[in-house]
Amino acid sequence: MRPLPTVLPAPLFAPLSDALVSVLRALAPADWERPTVSARWNVRQIAAHILDGQLRRLSFQRDAWPVPEPDRPIASRSDLVRYLDGLNAEWVKTAARFSPRVLTDLLERAGRETSEMAAALDPFAPALFAVAWAGDAESPVWFDLARDLTEHWHHQQQIRLAVGVPLLLEPRYSVPVFDTFVRALPLAFGSTQAPRGATATVTIAPPVSRSYTLVRAADGWTIEEGAADAPDARVDFDGETAWRVLTGGLPSAEGHLRARVSGDERLAEPVFRAVAIMK
Repeated sequence: MRPLPTVLPAPLFAPLSDALVSVLRALAPADWERPTVSARWNVRQIAAHILDGQLRRLSFQRDAWPVPEPDRPIASRSDLVRYLDGLNAEWVKTAARFSPRVLTDLLERAGRETSEMAAALDPFAPALFAVAWAGDAESPVWFDLARDLTEHWHHQQQIRLAVGVPLLLEPRYSVPVFDTFVRALPLAFGSTQAPRGATATVTIAPPVSRSYTLVRAADGWTIEEGAADAPDARVDFDGETAWRVLTGGLPSAEGHLRARVSGDERLAEPVFRAVAIMK
């Protein structure tokens, strides 16, 4: 086993955006209203949400525009989720007046400018926003950008599922996405009690083959790349199940049914509670 690799996502923003625009330009009018695996939004609303994320990033990061003040102090993760949910809902409601063509044209431009901005940033400088779902109080730029990449990627997956277009699970995207998602696992393991040195391995295959191992250290849980030789618990996912579990898109019971769990189930359970988005 070895430390998790640094994820440098900047080169992926442009092709990921191009892939989305290509799908959206091919949709029939009725496709935009198709329901998705998201509990809240249809295809059109998810497309609008992706655009919102890009425009916010350009405004706050590139243009140093002030972040909207919350209506009350943010003192906990639930406060932050409430604040972000409010911003998201406000934008999606506003975007209902935009035609599919307007949305797609805006996504094409915003995607191009987001890619240019990401390429210009120092990946190891302090990030504008910490990755709260990983428990960070401060994050490097590369992790903040990787979080944005996973946000766009998993919402594009929801659109693709809804309209019957093949998912983007090839290693080019899924390796950096999963290498980012699994950084939510130590926080999910949290206070799970186990002897020092206990291990829980998570394997994702196919279409990629990635393994990660949670290790109980003196002061909590850490995560490494690779499989333990004889883990105390092991969870095996296919790629689609993995991203849906790690973005809160599958109930824990369904995630269990679609995974293979062996060893100490108590040490496997936190895997199904991990959520690599603000939810």
